[in-house]
Amino acid sequence: MPITEPLTPSATWTQFTATDEDWDAADASELASMTVQMHLIRAFEEQVLDLAGQKLINGPAHSSIGQEAGAVGSAVPLTVEDQINGSHRGHHQFLAKALNAVQPDGFALGAGWSDDVVDVLYRTMAEIAGLKDGYCHGRGGSMHLQDKAVGAMGTNAIVGGAVPFATGFAMAHQLAGTDAVAVTYFGDGASNIGSTLEAMNIAAAWKLPIVFFIENNQYAVSTTVGESTADPRLSVRGLGFGIPSYRVDGQDVLSVKLLMDEVLGHVRSGEGPAVVEADTYRYFHQNGPFPGSAFGYRTKEEETGWRDRDPLALAEKHLERRGIAKREQLDELRKATKKLMKELSERLTEADPDGRPGQLRIRPELWPSPSFIDVGIRGDWPDAGDRVRTAESFGEDELVKQRFVDTIAAVMHRRMETDDTVVVMGEDVHKLNGGSRGATKGLPQDFPGRVLGTPIAEAGFTGLGGGMALDGRYYPVVELMYADFIWVAADQIFNQIGRARHMFGGDHDMAMLMRLKIGTTTGYGSQHSMDPAGILSNSVGWRIIAPSTPLDYVGLLNAAMLTRDPVAVLEHDADLYKTEGLAPKDLDFVLLFGKAAIRREGSDVTVISYLSMVQRCLDAVEQTGVDGEVIDLRWLDRASLDWDTITESVKKTNRVVIVEQGAQGTSYGGWLAGEISRRLFDWLDAPVLRVQGGEAAPSISKALETAANANTDDIVAALNELKG
Repeated sequence: MPITEPLTPSATWTQFTATDEDWDAADASELASMTVQMHLIRAFEEQVLDLAGQKLINGPAHSSIGQEAGAVGSAVPLTVEDQINGSHRGHHQFLAKALNAVQPDGFALGAGWSDDVVDVLYRTMAEIAGLKDGYCHGRGGSMHLQDKAVGAMGTNAIVGGAVPFATGFAMAHQLAGTDAVAVTYFGDGASNIGSTLEAMNIAAAWKLPIVFFIENNQYAVSTTVGESTADPRLSVRGLGFGIPSYRVDGQDVLSVKLLMDEVLGHVRSGEGPAVVEADTYRYFHQNGPFPGSAFGYRTKEEETGWRDRDPLALAEKHLERRGIAKREQLDELRKATKKLMKELSERLTEADPDGRPGQLRIRPELWPSPSFIDVGIRGDWPDAGDRVRTAESFGEDELVKQRFVDTIAAVMHRRMETDDTVVVMGEDVHKLNGGSRGATKGLPQDFPGRVLGTPIAEAGFTGLGGGMALDGRYYPVVELMYADFIWVAADQIFNQIGRARHMFGGDHDMAMLMRLKIGTTTGYGSQHSMDPAGILSNSVGWRIIAPSTPLDYVGLLNAAMLTRDPVAVLEHDADLYKTEGLAPKDLDFVLLFGKAAIRREGSDVTVISYLSMVQRCLDAVEQTGVDGEVIDLRWLDRASLDWDTITESVKKTNRVVIVEQGAQGTSYGGWLAGEISRRLFDWLDAPVLRVQGGEAAPSISKALETAANANTDDIVAALNELKG
């Protein structure tokens, strides 16, 4: 017979409950302060729902009424240096963090409101209404609240989308050697999201100082926890990763606060992450001022049962029992908070002169200017000073023949040597003598602790890099082993990293590098051979560089790392890594930002390309005898593209051929051809021709792989077509 033995999880799992004795022992002023904060948040949310009911909020208003205790109890023990982020239902967490930051000594019953407190509430309400006085100047609204100054790093509309960023904050704390922590708030729905679980695994493996705070409010819109997972005790997720996990009554503010005291002691001491699950309940529907029972997925009896355990009423009961407050004082507190929120609402609204009697409108002068729409998508070009050089300025004695991939390792070594904020991460980058192809050779040995070999979890570690970029103390360099893996990390790349600067108001940097290896002609087939240029160029917020020579790699990489934007670096594996070329001994030089290179001058046709196809274009021009002008784009994103060079060339040649290697479906040339036709139509004597791969992605078969990708013969055919 087989031997069976029960296994014990490596982490503890604990139910935590405060008793009446704990309430009796708690500091009276702290209990009063938490009660005041819960009342402020409740009244704030009620006012927001009132504005939403009058159609004065554009978009959703995800109320947190009923969930105040979890936010306040968890925020009270945090410092300004501690950082939080959260989900679309995050008003209460944002307010709790900000209020404690501006009034760290707490709130006294009947003491009135300081200017700082009023400012937090006003700016939050203005942001939810989409107004320029808001924290994100109206861009964020209800779901994107951020004030980095107080450690509120941003709430997020994508379920689970913010969680990997919080591991980046935690990594920054760990690298900086502080005892600060990150707290990421998310709900029951996000507990089933892959990026959340990837983040938990990375945090546990690297012992990051982070608390995963699950607000289990029982419903993901109308779907119950029991319908979406086999075990509705969501803190069980932590046990799978060896993370100490806790369940707590999320209606009891003292229970949450005392548990967070214990958890933060564990995390601050370097023992790694913790999971906290707060059982709580949202009183209203997913969005708006109606209860869930109005939509038929909850009963009124269920809602009444939870309201009987209202977090404000529970706290008030103990305050009265202990003689800390009388009923009259608590009633006055309720009136005072409602009065304050009414006054703040009146600062935002006025009578609508074109509406019915009593109808309000947002004050017109508070709307952001339409001209603000594109401000802050990316930063301005930096001043590189005397580091800027042209490729032509290098003498023979300043150059060395070197493999392309060795140049990548050399310039990254130089950047890490001169800047101790640079941190490299990716799969196997710390082993195999430089990762899978040698691009990180020598880095792990010379920079221990700053070259991080990650789990196979592209969403998790890419998002961690994004969080480090948002934090701003470190410069993350994230390597995706193949460009196709952008789809695995798509939410973090496109929804999070690319949009973070703009959607939070455009006031902060998002400096990071993402290295992408393009696997065409390697025999790795359909899922490892994509050229991502077309996809990335249609995503707002990313800059893209495409070096075709070792010298360009150094100059472009240095330029990219001086920007304060997320930059994708495209690298051809088989077509460039093993080739040799002239590399600069000066590993600090910078090529001009947004400047293409003319690789061959000509007058018959403008041939535009990038990466390894540039050399094929040069070969094709020589074969056909066409006097082609070959442009190596180098910078591919829309904001950085060198239109001056393209325009000057097209005005001379009056014909254009755009050449790329990859498949039609992810084509870069599609949008570029359209834009050239739109901008330069008067100078074109013929339609823009495009050379590209086939409809299908490359297959494993050498013959089919060759057929799928564009090659020199295809370019020759296009040039001959123009001749004919």
